Amino acid sequence: MERVPTASGTANLLDILDRVLDKGLVIAGDVRVSLANVELLTIRIRLLVCSVDKAEQIGLNWWKFDPNLSLPAPVAAEEIVTEQKVRLASAPAQRKRRVSTKKSARRKA
Repeated sequence: MERVPTASGTANLLDILDRVLDKGLVIAGDVRVSLANVELLTIRIRLLVCSVDKAEQIGLNWWKFDPNLSLPAPVAAEEIVTEQKVRLASAPAQRKRRVSTKKSARRKA
């Protein structure tokens, strides 16, 4: 009967993940493609795996300032209601202007 190798110790996946996220893990590498000793392509890979708290501790909080990831400043509901009231109040006057402009254009034609 064949013996299956097992890891000795009590570390499970959750413990390992917790440790990696707490301390951080850096994976670095370079990939170079050359042809006849002429370098055609170089790819530098740097990967940091850590928790958000750890990233903020080491100064990697770029997501807070990225406009594509951050939400716009919240607008108060009162401001929205006030803006809508102003638009509704000015709507009849705008309609009258559009109608009178169309009538005067027809008279000229």
